[in-house]
Amino acid sequence: MDLSIAAILAQDGITTGAIYALLALALVLVFSVTRVIFIPQGEFVAYGALTLAALQTQKFPATCWLLLALGAGCFCAECAALLRYPGRRHRVARTLLTLAGKYLLLPLAVYALTRSTFTQPLPMILQIALTLLIVVPMGPFVYRLAYEPIAEASTLLLLIVAVAVHFVLVGLGLVMFGAEGSRTTPFSDATFNLGELSISGQSLWVIGMAAVLIVALYLYFDRTISGKALRATSVNRLGAQLVGIGTTQAGRLAFTLAAGLGALCGILVAPLTTIYYDSGFLIGLKGFVGAIIGGLVSYPLAAAGAVLVGLLESYSSFWASAYKEVIVFTLIIPVLLWRSFVTPHVEEDEE
Repeated sequence: MDLSIAAILAQDGITTGAIYALLALALVLVFSVTRVIFIPQGEFVAYGALTLAALQTQKFPATCWLLLALGAGCFCAECAALLRYPGRRHRVARTLLTLAGKYLLLPLAVYALTRSTFTQPLPMILQIALTLLIVVPMGPFVYRLAYEPIAEASTLLLLIVAVAVHFVLVGLGLVMFGAEGSRTTPFSDATFNLGELSISGQSLWVIGMAAVLIVALYLYFDRTISGKALRATSVNRLGAQLVGIGTTQAGRLAFTLAAGLGALCGILVAPLTTIYYDSGFLIGLKGFVGAIIGGLVSYPLAAAGAVLVGLLESYSSFWASAYKEVIVFTLIIPVLLWRSFVTPHVEEDEE
């Protein structure tokens, strides 16, 4: 391996590592707020990429139907909750209007907007905005249906539900998109030469967007009230409840941000590689390795670990391409061994 090949592999590793970093941050966010190891995070990557691909080929994205179904399911769940708690019945009419607007009218509006525009050649920025509008609301909808009723359950039960949600979303992805893969139009076809190294404009877009999003997340958690509420919930869930921070709203917000980051990762990675209905699982697992390096609590360590995963994958593909996945996932073993020695063990009932 000469210096030019090493530089090319480093460029590829940093580009993919930036994607993994965003997914790692989303996983840390969801786990720290809700104690959910969000295995279906990768499905939002696939949904975002394939929804954008459908819009670019002027096909109606089937994710709109899924959004309608999830919204209707959430509305029915909320209505059942109103009937279950008699204390809420005196304001049923007002509550039903609010719920209908959130869970029925919003998906219907997104459906109508998509139906009226999908046959038109939209600019790239509008295609991305419409993709996010379709995919991002699925995050809080999934939380409301699958996790909110068991929010106080054990971490093991939450993990089992996460696995079940993953299989459901993968199966729905196969139904909606089929087994064929898709690749989207690059944001930029430009290339920049630094000596013998050629840097693609798409790679710069990925790295730049990842850097902007990481800074935006830092400012959000450090400077906004809702971000500080999420931080408080992640530090001490019971203490946050005692001072009036709604952990249910925090969970929905965490899943909204996670869905947004997942969809953006799909949009960024789709021009670089062909995405299939189940591609998000492997991408999400590599982000999970980065999150594990951060102990599922540290955002900087998770981002750094994800970049390390990207570099390790890139160089492994050169030296031993047949074993690159094995090498990447083997990284978890020494990290877990080290953390088992340095981290005190706490029984879940004592948390």
